[in-house]
Amino acid sequence: MADDDRLARFIRDTLRSAEQQLSDAKKAYKNGKRSAEAGLPRDEEGRARIVCRRHAEYRAVSMDEQRRPVCYDAESPDCQGCVEDIRDGTIETW
Repeated sequence: MADDDRLARFIRDTLRSAEQQLSDAKKAYKNGKRSAEAGLPRDEEGRARIVCRRHAEYRAVSMDEQRRPVCYDAESPDCQGCVEDIRDGTIETW
């Protein structure tokens, strides 16, 4: 019976790992596609490599459905300017 439990646990753990890997791959594909559509350089995980105007730092960020960085804050003038720069193709990248 112990062997059956170990086998069942091994199969469950393997399936969970495979599901997580598939989820990560799908997320990286979506991020890469959005970054590419916006014409931005990407890191190995598909995140856009931009220079954040609000925090004045290099960032690798995922993009949302509207091709905005997921860190976008609608209340921040810097974030608004960042999105405008992305749309204009003038955002500073690295």
